[in-house]
Amino acid sequence: MALLSINDLPENILLEVFIYVPARQLVLDCRPVCSLWRDLIDLMTLWKRKSLREGFINEDYDEPVSDWKSFYFLCILRRNLLRNPCAEEGMRSWKIDRNGGNHWKVEHLPGGHGQGFPDSKVKKYFVTSYDLCLKSQMVDLKAEGYWEELMDTIRPDIVVKDWFAARADCGCTYSIRVQLVSANYIALASFEPPPVTIEQWSDAQWREVSHTFSDYPPGVRHILFQHGGKDTQFWAGWYGPRVTNSSIIISPKTTRNPAASTTQPETMQEQGQGQGQNQEREREQPRPWNAYFNNLSSRLRFCKPL
Repeated sequence: MALLSINDLPENILLEVFIYVPARQLVLDCRPVCSLWRDLIDLMTLWKRKSLREGFINEDYDEPVSDWKSFYFLCILRRNLLRNPCAEEGMRSWKIDRNGGNHWKVEHLPGGHGQGFPDSKVKKYFVTSYDLCLKSQMVDLKAEGYWEELMDTIRPDIVVKDWFAARADCGCTYSIRVQLVSANYIALASFEPPPVTIEQWSDAQWREVSHTFSDYPPGVRHILFQHGGKDTQFWAGWYGPRVTNSSIIISPKTTRNPAASTTQPETMQEQGQGQGQNQEREREQPRPWNAYFNNLSSRLRFCKPL
C-alpha cells in the first residue's frame, strides 16, 4: 500500500491546517518546504482567515484590503509607540525641549480645579508652567519592528492622538507638532495646527486632538512627537495646559487614495484584493519576510493588538 503524503490532501484542508500554525513558523519553516506550500501560504485567503481567527476582523468586515499578509502583521504589531504616555514613570522617556517657568511637573488626576479623565485607567498627567514648556519623543520605526519596505510600499496609516486640558481658574495655550522624518532627519510630512488658547474660567474638560497620516512620501524612518504650552496669566506654579494619554499607532490601511502626498520636505530645526482564483487567491508580491522574522521573532512573541 502506497504511503500518503500530506500534499495529497485537498488544498482547502491544507489551508485549514495552516490557519492554526503560528505566523512565524508559516513563513520561516513551512513556506520553504515546497512550491505547493509556498503558493498556499502566499494566498490572501489564508491571511484573511488568520486575521478572522485572531479577532482582528469579524465576519461582517467588508472594508477592502489589498494585502492581507501585511494587514495581519500590522495588527500583531499594533500598539502605542510612545513610551510613558500617562506620566506613570514621571518624565522618563521624554526629552525636555523647553522647561520654562517652574518647569514640567507630574500630577494626579483630577488635579486642582480640574476634571476627571474620560478613561478611568489614566491616573496622572504632565503639567506646564508660566513660561513655555515643551517635551518630545523621537520614535525609531525600524527599532519598533516596522521595516523599510513596509513603510515605503504599504505605507500604513499613522494615527496620532493627544489629550489636553486647562485648569478652570487659569487660561492656557497648548501646542502640538508631529513630523514624519527620514533617516537623515528631514521632515517629510508634518502636523502642526495653530496653538489652542483656552480662556480663564473654562469648563476644564479634557479635549482630544487627532491626526492620521496617509499616503505620505516614502522614506519615513522616524516619527517626532512634541507637545506642551504655558499658562496665559503668568502665575508662578503649574497653571499651564495638562497633557496625557498621548499615542502614535500604526494601523493597517484598508483603502488607498491614489493621489500622492503633496507635502514638501523641510529641514528639521529642533531635532536632528486583487483578481485571481476565487478573487482572493492571487499571490502577493514578494517581500523580505524571512529577514523580517529573523530580526523580529522576540517582538512578535510579546506584541498583542490593542
